[in-house]
Amino acid sequence: MPDQPMRVALFSGNYNYVKDGANQALNKLVGYLLRQGVAVRVYSPTTDTPAFEPEGDLVSVPSWPIPRRPEYRFSRGLTRAVKRDLRAFAPTLIHVSSPDALGHGALNYGRQHGLPVVASVHTRFETYPRYYGLAFLEPLVEAMLRRFYRRCDAIMAPSETLAQMLREQRMSYDVGVWTRGIDDSIFTPQNRDLAWRAAMGIPADLPVIGFIGRVVMEKGLDIFADTIAELQRRQVPHRVMVIGEGPARGWFEHRLPDARFLGFVTGPELGRAVASMDMLFNPSVTEAFGNVTLETMACGLPVVAAQATGSDSLVRDGVTGRLIRPGAVGQFADALEQYCTDPDLRARHGAAGLDLSKRNRWDALNQAMLDTYSRVSAQRRSGALISRSPVP
Repeated sequence: MPDQPMRVALFSGNYNYVKDGANQALNKLVGYLLRQGVAVRVYSPTTDTPAFEPEGDLVSVPSWPIPRRPEYRFSRGLTRAVKRDLRAFAPTLIHVSSPDALGHGALNYGRQHGLPVVASVHTRFETYPRYYGLAFLEPLVEAMLRRFYRRCDAIMAPSETLAQMLREQRMSYDVGVWTRGIDDSIFTPQNRDLAWRAAMGIPADLPVIGFIGRVVMEKGLDIFADTIAELQRRQVPHRVMVIGEGPARGWFEHRLPDARFLGFVTGPELGRAVASMDMLFNPSVTEAFGNVTLETMACGLPVVAAQATGSDSLVRDGVTGRLIRPGAVGQFADALEQYCTDPDLRARHGAAGLDLSKRNRWDALNQAMLDTYSRVSAQRRSGALISRSPVP
């Protein structure tokens, strides 16, 4: 049977209502697919105040705000209206990006209609309970994720490190890599602006330690604040710059009273802010990739990060930054102190990071996802079924 024109139904828990690394990657992917002649229809919760204009056709699915995190929304799943729209679109492949109610509904739809299903992994959901006093739930969450991902034809991780972890967790027998790119017109050393820094009261010779991301506890805010307190105890000159917004901002401001909080920043202003820092401190262990780490490297700055899946595929310890055991406040402080007091080391490691970041260009990276679509579609046409994992 000749190949059908590819028609992809993409299901997301957040496609444009909060601007984070995951939905920006999905939007980049949809833009690329459309340019390659692939028909794409996106199903996601929406709000009246989207963070940015989405790529492609976006269908709003019914949802509720998540308690205590109203900036995010929880889908009601695959409703009758969404199923009617989906049947009219007649996809040849399902892409799910979150194991939520909508993702489960889409996965069931694909299985019922004999469609290949590809899942992209964007965060380590199994680590979230520990930040809310529920660490005992992590094995249960991991088991639920395993049941979801094993029913997909293939899953795509944003780094080889996470891909290997997913294999070890027995999430799937077919794990590929769809990594992340950068916009080098925004994230570049040329956007460094010391006059802008001076306007905020930060002298050119005072090292700036940056935090970039959603201001939520699962980003390691407690470790960040404890480490900065240790630097202050050691009387290491520095200033903290926080780029991002979130429900834990009040708590973070209380712990970092001398920091500069910029709130949510985007576009060229974000590039200027990142390039005007001197280093990034990213203690989080929840990211599947860590876009902010790559963007900071593209600005020619070193990164001090937790040795976790979001960073250890990007940061080369002792070359482009430092990888520290998660939660090791004293070691984080040692690494930051070294960068604060040795500008030549900052420059060398920052330059090495800039060289490595040049490998990440969006079109080539998105082709990996399109290649996976084509492969699993061909397998389905040949009559192949989802194989059981060779690892019990």
